[in-house]
Amino acid sequence: MKIGVYTKNIDGVWFGVACDEKNVFATSFSKNEKTALQGLTDCLPVDADIQVVAAPSPFAEKALSSIKNVYDGKGESQPLPLTNERLSPFQNRVLEVTRLIPVGYVTSYGALSEAAGGSPRAVGGVMASNPFAPIVPCHRVVRSDLTLGGYGGGLNLKAEMLAREKRGKSSPLEVLVASKKLRLFPVELALAKVEKGK
Repeated sequence: MKIGVYTKNIDGVWFGVACDEKNVFATSFSKNEKTALQGLTDCLPVDADIQVVAAPSPFAEKALSSIKNVYDGKGESQPLPLTNERLSPFQNRVLEVTRLIPVGYVTSYGALSEAAGGSPRAVGGVMASNPFAPIVPCHRVVRSDLTLGGYGGGLNLKAEMLAREKRGKSSPLEVLVASKKLRLFPVELALAKVEKGK
């Protein structure tokens, strides 16, 4: 199977997607094209038949638009089909639960581990190697005290992305995940911690 790798500069940010005509294998974004491409190829199987393509296919164009929407704080226009056979069942479960975090909210590594299984540290490891950022919104996962924690693109970028996702929420929320609950907190609480830390 041939996987097309596409990048596109939109408003000074390079967005990338690795996909065929129906499925997304990896997504990325960066301030430079080389890093966006590297983010994609690092997530693909070593033996994958990869072709870097200049002009995005209609499906790739739709995926790039969706990635940009999430980056801009708007959320996915419609869910993209993510291909994750190369990931472990635990990684898949954590990423699936992370994808349930809506715009306007964050959760903690601990709350995510309670809903998806594993330890907070193991969840952090999955977030650090997320092949579908920002579609799987690992930027919405913070420490238990609601400070930002870590982020591959740097904490300033994480704070900027969360700031674009403010929706004026004031109350925590719970999302049912199988028989467990995922606790969510308004993004404003995490951003208040950022301001306090300055």
